[in-house]
Amino acid sequence: MTLDQMKALEGWHAASPLSYKRRKARVVMVGKVAVGGDNPLRIQTMTTTDTQDVAATVAQTLRCVAAGAEIVRITAPSLRDARALGPIRAALNAKKCEVPLVADIHFTPDAAMEAALHVEKVRINPGNFADSKAFRVRGYSDAEYAGELRRLEDRFLPLVRRCQELGRAMRIGTNHGSLSDRIMNRFGDTPLGMVESALEYLRVAKQAGYHDIILSMKSSNPKVMVQAYRLLAARMAAEGMDYPFHLGVTEAGEGEDGRIKSAAGIGALLEDGLGDTLRVSLTEEPEAEIPVAFALAGRYPAGPGASRAFAKGDPLGLGAAWAQAHPLEGWQRSASARVGLGSLGLGAQEPVRVLSLAPHPAAQAAANLAWLKAWPAAHPNTEARPELVLMDIASKADLQGAQALAQALAGQPLAVLGRFSLSAAQQLAVGSGLAGALIAGPLPAPADLASLAKGLAADGTALILELGEGGLAGLESGLRAAEGAGAGLALCLRSSSASSLIHLARGLHGLQSQRGSAHPLLLAYASDEGTESLALSAATAFGSLLLDGCGDALLLEGAGDMVALGFNILQATGRRITRTEFISCPSCGRTLFDLQEVTARIKARTGHLTGVKIAIMGCIVNGPGEMADADFGYVGGLPGHINLFVGKQVVKKGIPFGQAEDALVALIKEHGRWAEPQA
Repeated sequence: MTLDQMKALEGWHAASPLSYKRRKARVVMVGKVAVGGDNPLRIQTMTTTDTQDVAATVAQTLRCVAAGAEIVRITAPSLRDARALGPIRAALNAKKCEVPLVADIHFTPDAAMEAALHVEKVRINPGNFADSKAFRVRGYSDAEYAGELRRLEDRFLPLVRRCQELGRAMRIGTNHGSLSDRIMNRFGDTPLGMVESALEYLRVAKQAGYHDIILSMKSSNPKVMVQAYRLLAARMAAEGMDYPFHLGVTEAGEGEDGRIKSAAGIGALLEDGLGDTLRVSLTEEPEAEIPVAFALAGRYPAGPGASRAFAKGDPLGLGAAWAQAHPLEGWQRSASARVGLGSLGLGAQEPVRVLSLAPHPAAQAAANLAWLKAWPAAHPNTEARPELVLMDIASKADLQGAQALAQALAGQPLAVLGRFSLSAAQQLAVGSGLAGALIAGPLPAPADLASLAKGLAADGTALILELGEGGLAGLESGLRAAEGAGAGLALCLRSSSASSLIHLARGLHGLQSQRGSAHPLLLAYASDEGTESLALSAATAFGSLLLDGCGDALLLEGAGDMVALGFNILQATGRRITRTEFISCPSCGRTLFDLQEVTARIKARTGHLTGVKIAIMGCIVNGPGEMADADFGYVGGLPGHINLFVGKQVVKKGIPFGQAEDALVALIKEHGRWAEPQA
């Protein structure tokens, strides 16, 4: 790698964009559980019971441990709650359960000091530990800012010293929605602000000689969360810090939505070698989080030197080219030229497309047409529809069936693509009637490519070249041959491994950047995994790339509704919104109503509002910024009462619980975002 290529990688958060190598963090002991170093990724969860109900909290903790939780967090919003941690710890010890407990602290340093007497770890939120935040931003002079930092140190040092004396660990856990006024003033509500919020506290602890610290950068938006962790890794490396990371997408939601959003954010970071412990925050019972977390963590083995490499040494400098185009803060969609596919397009400003594999053989045109016509009724209240229908074509009957389907769909926003081997494409004169031809298998020789591309160009059919596990070998000469023929050209990367797909795509993007080409990229993931495992794997593979702005179309091959899964991944990563989006917290002892029940009811009433984002929050402890992406918020205020938000602004306070859902619907109507559900 040249000096210039090495300089381009300065500040990159991982060893290389083209390989997996786990970041080496110092070991921090949480009770008897070692976090960081070469230890396995540790799995944790959080109780949802009232902390002062000792029996219920102990019972739920034991269920979580039985499910596999290695660390359990319990909220301590008040001094009374913190004192209750003592009998909780004692009751668990009496049952021979030594699982480390973490006290979750917001706003109350006194509660943190008390909690440290009873539990193995104390989590503080740097946005509100020393700041009684009124959730407003005001100006600070340099002198005022320095005074604020001295005040922070005065409030924080007593906890640092207590944790030192007692051998307790600490998590400095930044939340996107609860940055302090001074951070908002200097850095805004940004990933950089999140990082600086943690570093303020970290520097105080480091100066005091206290290092038993784990850090987190949580957000309900996976894009923000991923950027914040990456930036933190780079900033800590620059300052010679090596503290472990706890990963999580907060307020991920429930069901498949919550799992996909968590896998997209957590999986993207794990693929970069970041993370030492994790929690999947679901609006479900805490025990349900554990298997999902283990499924995500299980792909990344512990032990020294665990790594996977796409390109050893990277002699072409493709990793540097990728890193240069993808700074740690902010991303844009990777530039690509538009390729026409019938009445639709791929790349440029076109939405990211989801390819739909035809459920019937290509020769059965009538059956495939019936499937397309039945789709809206089978998937109401969503704009997610098959747009690009892909079918395997190996015979003349297959080609005729595909052509018949294309003719039946003429004038509709649908396009039919064929997937051919090179020999089938050459024998069948593929261009006639199809929007595009995907050539599967090994990359054809340049002469064959040039001839094929010329024929497709004459028929107005786009050429899609599939690059499989063989990587990018020979691609440069192949691209030159295909480009010279004048056909619309897109590239497809297909893999059954999330790591391979991510590293191949980054390498391909680096190659295109170097040669000045911008062909659209189709990402294809094929697996025979079970439904939930496939969803997590695909969300990891696609999520990592989509969050970096890479990818113009998705193709999923596996059991289940792969079209819906593809659109769900796009929704989770914010790349394409086709239905209502819900941001719902996982519940804890602070929650003022039954989150699972209320979330289900609100979804039933508003789930048809395509493109509307609704936050359902048990309390406001993390601040209205936690639901910054939401259009409307339904938030626990006082016991039995709900506050309603529009964006970050509370617009209705103290609504009796029984009236709150009607009030939410009325608020949505008032702002012109309501539509009646389909019959």
